[in-house]
Amino acid sequence: MADKMKKKLTQTQQDYQLIAKNNEPPRPVMLNCLRAFLVGGFICLIGEGLMLMFEKCFNFTNKTAGNPTVAVLILISVILTSLGVYDRIAQWAGAGSAVPVTGFANSLCSAAIEHRSEGLVLGVGGNMFKLAGSVIVFGTVAAFIIGLLRLIFTGGGA
Repeated sequence: MADKMKKKLTQTQQDYQLIAKNNEPPRPVMLNCLRAFLVGGFICLIGEGLMLMFEKCFNFTNKTAGNPTVAVLILISVILTSLGVYDRIAQWAGAGSAVPVTGFANSLCSAAIEHRSEGLVLGVGGNMFKLAGSVIVFGTVAAFIIGLLRLIFTGGGA
């Protein structure tokens, strides 16, 4: 179906696409995967270290240490984004820095910084929550569907 909707290319356009495809540098897929794995793993390692710190130093349980750990990771991400460091890490690591919660915090902070000249409400708030809104809606709908499936298949109960 997508092929039917494509515009017919002239011979010159087809020749150009062939030349561009032949001269395109090869993508270092394995290197990109390794970088994403290392950076994403390092972020998770920092999270585990923070979690252990909250458990040992502040007497949190394993269950309750998760919330302050996520809060600290988000704070670190926002600070590094504000200083321009996180963007350089993300450029090098690709998806490895985008997948953890720090990547979401980075995208919100970047949108807020980019649109701050438009004002707090329409600039920062409006543009920051363009991204957050879709994520929150997807999370809410997914939780509702999973809860509904659990109710149907297990008969409810916690």
